[in-house]
Amino acid sequence: MLVAVNDATCYNCGRRNPGLWGWAPALRALGHDVGFMPFIVGACGVIYVLSLAISGGSFGGMLSPSGPVLNYLGNSGAVPVFIQGRWLTLLSAGWLHGNILHIVFNMMWVRQLVPATADLYGPGRTVIIYTVSSVSGFLLSSTIGFFLPGLPFFGASYTVGASAAIFGLLGAVVYYGRRSGSRAASSQAWSYALTAGAMGFIMSGVDNSAHIGGFAGGYFAGRLLDPLKPERIDHIFTAMVCLLASMVSIMPQIVAAIIAVLS
Repeated sequence: MLVAVNDATCYNCGRRNPGLWGWAPALRALGHDVGFMPFIVGACGVIYVLSLAISGGSFGGMLSPSGPVLNYLGNSGAVPVFIQGRWLTLLSAGWLHGNILHIVFNMMWVRQLVPATADLYGPGRTVIIYTVSSVSGFLLSSTIGFFLPGLPFFGASYTVGASAAIFGLLGAVVYYGRRSGSRAASSQAWSYALTAGAMGFIMSGVDNSAHIGGFAGGYFAGRLLDPLKPERIDHIFTAMVCLLASMVSIMPQIVAAIIAVLS
């Protein structure tokens, strides 16, 4: 039986508003993540270029934006969160990156994991998982950095990057595998997480606490959202709130910095 675009529910599966008032074909054309992946890549890329431009000639090697610029735009860590009281940096730091390799590798992971997670959870829940994971990762890193300063490999005074959210996506996929009985999904996600996590103890400047906190946040967010149940309209609404809060956390600083440079 066919379903009209304005029908409240699907007669076959019971899904609410299956036609999305006629917008379903356009949304499907954006992919299973409804354009969230290109939005992340585009936004992070634009913000990174702007951070270099605002740094002027003071950016460092490997095209690293200057520390004061990153701090102004919203890096997280023990100093911004607990000393400066800038709790919104738990949201903004995930959109900032420390150098060209940092953003390139993170965006490669985003391109692979966001659509895959959206296939399992739906676009709205993927946005929620991404945001919650980023916040939980930076919160753990900031907390350890403040209360246990100098602890080897863990905690950070200043930290940025999308890797906390990336590990959160892996945590959500691990939970999906456990919930659905899919060993393939769970084992592959664990393999990626353990391999990438091990690199954090080999390479310098890696925020291992953010990775662990992000993974845990993604796992428990996935458990709360239950991937085996249909995505609901409140998931979409919560996802929009997450995106709005993230943009509010960083856009005023970017606009003010651009105005300052241009003037």
